[in-house]
Amino acid sequence: MVQTNDIHTFGDFLAAVPASEEYLTLNFSPALALRKQRWRNYGLSADFLGDYFAAFFPGETLPNSKIDRRNTVKATVSYIANELIENAVKYSDEAFPLPISITLFLYESKIIFQITNYSNLPGGENYQAFVQAILNSDPSELYLQQLEKTAMGAGGSSMGLLTMINDYSAQFGWQFQASHHNPEVVQVTVMVHLEV
Repeated sequence: MVQTNDIHTFGDFLAAVPASEEYLTLNFSPALALRKQRWRNYGLSADFLGDYFAAFFPGETLPNSKIDRRNTVKATVSYIANELIENAVKYSDEAFPLPISITLFLYESKIIFQITNYSNLPGGENYQAFVQAILNSDPSELYLQQLEKTAMGAGGSSMGLLTMINDYSAQFGWQFQASHHNPEVVQVTVMVHLEV
């Protein structure tokens, strides 16, 4: 963890994302009522991001392979984007109507996702504790523990993030920063590095 004047940084967080010729940003309305009405549409937004990046993906299909890399990238981007958007919406504080934004950056063999939302202080502290648990544990063990909890009816939360780490080899970085808009609000930025 790196801490600098109300900024707490964990994992593989880059203060400055490397320049990319292909990137796309989507912003979601800060109005809670609109967020809830559009819940089912976040999957459409994630699918759009998957389609968009698959169209520009520079990687070639491997010779003699039955795996289409563009379709794999499309499905992977859609899944990760959907998980990130839904978590950002779910954990944004409805008392502070600030927008959620997601940006994807495409490189020759890597995609970086960056999503920002705003949480209340207790929510931000709980998330930081969860991040520290991930960084101080074996993610595979945490994943299995969470699967067991889910099977017993006590889990469910954090499965998406652990699935991204375990099944997609995603590397995460997090930054928690006091909001400039309100001292009771934490700006949460999650960065996901995905090798493709």
